[in-house]
Amino acid sequence: MTDLSLKITAKSIPHSVWSADWLRTAEKQAADDLGLTLYELMQRAGAAAFNLARELYPQSQHWLVVCGYGNNGGDGYVVARLAQAAGLRVTLLALDSDKLLPEEAATAREAWLNAAGVIHTAEYLWADDIDLVIDGMMGIGLNSAPREAAAQLIEKCNQCSAPVIALDIPSGLLAETGETPGAVIHASHTLTFIALKPGLLTGKARDVVGTLHFNALGLEEWLIGQTAPISRVDSAQLSGWLHPRKPTSHKGSNGRLVIIGGDHGTAGAIRMTGEAALRAGAGLVKVLTRSENIAPLLTARPELMVLELTPHSLDECLEWADVVIIGPGLGLQEWGKKALQKVENSRKPMLWDADALNLLAINPDKRQNRVITPHPGEAARLLNCPISQIESDRLLSADRLVKRYGGIVVLKGAGTVVASQHGECAIIDVGNAGMGSGGMGDVLSGIIGALLAQKLTPYDAACAGCVAHGAAADMLAHRYGTRGMLASDLLTMLYPFVNPDLNSKEND
Repeated sequence: MTDLSLKITAKSIPHSVWSADWLRTAEKQAADDLGLTLYELMQRAGAAAFNLARELYPQSQHWLVVCGYGNNGGDGYVVARLAQAAGLRVTLLALDSDKLLPEEAATAREAWLNAAGVIHTAEYLWADDIDLVIDGMMGIGLNSAPREAAAQLIEKCNQCSAPVIALDIPSGLLAETGETPGAVIHASHTLTFIALKPGLLTGKARDVVGTLHFNALGLEEWLIGQTAPISRVDSAQLSGWLHPRKPTSHKGSNGRLVIIGGDHGTAGAIRMTGEAALRAGAGLVKVLTRSENIAPLLTARPELMVLELTPHSLDECLEWADVVIIGPGLGLQEWGKKALQKVENSRKPMLWDADALNLLAINPDKRQNRVITPHPGEAARLLNCPISQIESDRLLSADRLVKRYGGIVVLKGAGTVVASQHGECAIIDVGNAGMGSGGMGDVLSGIIGALLAQKLTPYDAACAGCVAHGAAADMLAHRYGTRGMLASDLLTMLYPFVNPDLNSKEND
C-alpha cells in the first residue's frame, strides 16, 4: 500500500522550476555553450512531441496542428512535418500576423512547405475525422489575453472531441503566473521543454494542463549547473525531511505542542487540528479551548490533553510547549483576541491560521518565528486587496505576504505556494479538488505544527506538511473519488506519508 501511495503523487518530472523570462534568455546561452543552434533545439522539441503523441495515441490517423507566429508555432511545424513523413494525414492551420516569424520558426515553416505541406488559415473548415489536436499557438512569452482570432481558434479546439496535446504550455495560460486572462486551451496532455515554468503548477494550471510531461531537449547537464529560484515539491521528497526515529525517542523528545482555539460552536476545528498533530507524530498535544469543549474532545480523542483557556493555563502552556498553534475556531471576540495578544509575545516557533490571521489583518506585525497559512480570502485581507489580485499572481502574493509579515507563508490553493523571508520558494505539487471542503486547513495546521515540534525548520515543516496533507488526499481521491471527501478522512491516511521510510523497507 505504501509504495502505491507514493507513486500516485511522485511524478517523473523535475523538482526545479524556472522563471519563463529567465528561460527565454537561458535557452540561447545553453545552446551556445553546447554548440547547438536554436533550430536544432526546435527540431528536438518537435521530435519529442511527435514521439509522445504517437505513444499516447497510436491509433490516431488525422492530426490537426495549430501554429502561432512565434517559436511555439515553429515547434508545431516540426511536429506536422514528422507526422506527415510517418504517413499520417495532417491538417495545419496558422494564425495570421503582421510580424515576421522568428528565424527558427521561419526555417521550420519552410521545411514543412518543402515537404509538400499545406498551410491553411485559421478560418479553414475542419474535417470531421480529426482525432488529435497539436496546440502550437502560443508559448511562454504570452502575458495577456489572446487576441480575438486566436481566442476563436482556441475555443474551436476546445469544442473538438479530439484530445489536445499542448506544446510547452497550453495556449492562453500565462507561464509566469498560471493566470488565464482570456481563452485558454484545455489540454489532455502538455509537453513542456527544457524546464518547468511556474504557471504549469499553480493558479489555473490544473484546470487546463492535463497530464504534464517534460523533455529537457538534451540540456539536463547544463541545467544542473544552474540554481533554480523555485522548487516543485511532492511525496518523493518526504524521506529527505522525515527520517526514521531513534529507538530511544519518547513522547517528550517528539515535541510538545499547544493548540489554542475552539470558541463556542467550533470544537470541530480544534479537534481536527489536535488529532492531525498527533497523527503527524507530535509527542504531546495540549488543547486550550472553551470549557464546554473539554468533555467532547476527550471523548472523541482521549490522547489529547484538553484544558480550559484561562490566563493562567495559557501562561503555563506557553512555558511548557515547544510550538504554539493558534487560530482554528478562535473567533474574533474578546476571548480570542486576548489569547492572541499573549501568544504574540512568545519567541517559540508558532503557526497562525484562520481567525488568528483575520485578527492579524486588523493589527499587522512582522515576526520571524511564525508560519502563517492563509487561503486566498485571508491573504486578500492580509494584503488589503481583492481576492482576484491574489489569484492572478500567487507567487508574487506569497512574496508580498512574507515581506509584510515575515517568517514563512503558506498560500493555500491549487498549487500551494510556500515562501520564506530568506527567498526560498516552493510550489506544492500534490492535492486535488476533493480538498475543497471545510476543515482541511485545520488538519494542515496540525500537521505543520507537529513537524515544527519534531524540530524541522519552519520552511521544511511547511513544505513537508503540505505534501503529506495533499498526498493523503490524493490517496483518498485515488480510492474513492474527490466528491464527498472530508477533512477528517485524511487523518488515518497520513501514516505512509509521515513514515516514508516504510516505503523503502517494503522495497528492500
